Amino acid sequence: MSDDTSPAAVRRKRLYWHSRRGMWELDLLLIPFLEQRFDQLSDADKLAYEQLIEGEDQDLFVWLMHREWPEEASQRRIVQMIVEHAETTDNSAYRTL
Repeated sequence: MSDDTSPAAVRRKRLYWHSRRGMWELDLLLIPFLEQRFDQLSDADKLAYEQLIEGEDQDLFVWLMHREWPEEASQRRIVQMIVEHAETTDNSAYRTL
């Protein structure tokens, strides 16, 4: 991570560390999405991502593994975006996290 202390850089660093979870499977989905797609999201989707990663690992796992969907529409949308990104992107570089 860089030494940039701008508000955007601080936010990004915070999001990165909160995206590192206790489950490797979640890391493989969240970190690449954050690094490759987050900056292009709308403000509403960025907020939805921030709210998503405040959740419990068990909930995130169930949602990101297609077993259930979040009740809130904005959360469903960001989960679908993360899953779609994982399914359509070569993230083999992240397998060594």
